[in-house]
Amino acid sequence: MKKVMRVALLGSLVVSSALYASSSTAGCVGCHGANFEKHAMGKSKVVKDMSKADIVAALKGYKAGTYGGAMKGIMKGQTMSMSDADMSAIADSIKGASATPATTTAPVAKKVIDINEKVSDPSRISKEDLGNKKVVDETVLGLRKTTLFDEDVAPADVKYDRPAPGTAPRFQRAYVNAPPMIPHSVEGLLPITQKNNQCLGCHMPEVAKGVGATPIPKSHFTNYRPTTVYKNGELIKEGKKVGIAKGDMGNVGDIKIAKAKKLNHLYQGRFNCSQCHAPQANVQTAVANTFQPDGLTGDLKSSSNLVDVIDEGVK
Repeated sequence: MKKVMRVALLGSLVVSSALYASSSTAGCVGCHGANFEKHAMGKSKVVKDMSKADIVAALKGYKAGTYGGAMKGIMKGQTMSMSDADMSAIADSIKGASATPATTTAPVAKKVIDINEKVSDPSRISKEDLGNKKVVDETVLGLRKTTLFDEDVAPADVKYDRPAPGTAPRFQRAYVNAPPMIPHSVEGLLPITQKNNQCLGCHMPEVAKGVGATPIPKSHFTNYRPTTVYKNGELIKEGKKVGIAKGDMGNVGDIKIAKAKKLNHLYQGRFNCSQCHAPQANVQTAVANTFQPDGLTGDLKSSSNLVDVIDEGVK
């Protein structure tokens, strides 16, 4: 379900894209490497091999939106607050100081906003509660909120234009452990494939803290599926023979929960980020939202504890 975004509120809460001091390279190393020796996300040029003039030109082009391919959306957000002097200092740091990262400055604290606040407004809910109305006509039914005989009223165009990565406030989760919605532009980041996932460049835990991104939770580094092997003509899951008839994949109803297997890499069943995490459209909702989540307080508004509670009600 698409969630509403309050334009006025977003306008007041959008934070600076400068996750670090503008002339620091500390926020760059997660993607480009400590010595700028990497192809960022497998896409960019190796920056250490570029001249100072080329580095400055690239940074200016990213800021202006006239340079770059797959990295364009991410880099525009990283450069939008940089001055020409900042860009020159970064190039000097890369070319003149053996690419040693500059002193780290603490990331800008990102605010978490409730994008359902207006939709769940009690006065609006009361006004739209059909159960309290003596007369209910066609103008209050459906999502268009207009007569069914008028085709001139059409849903508003949906636009997914959002600030670049690193520049948008986070959205509060809809309920405890709900997949967080994407608050930034996904231009140049989609589609996601098993071999090309640009989300990992900022959201892997070892990088996320440095660039101010939400880290991928531990649950995504865990395989919860039952271990399945085919041995001596029998299908065995979690140590139990379940393949009874030929071609039968086995009834696992008696296996309450598979043994969780912690991994040192992202579980490939989670490679498609946009299957659960969706970009948000800037639209007004047609109906009020009466849903109120339980327990959505403190850190749970912007983080997950799913790996700790996934067995609740099972064991």
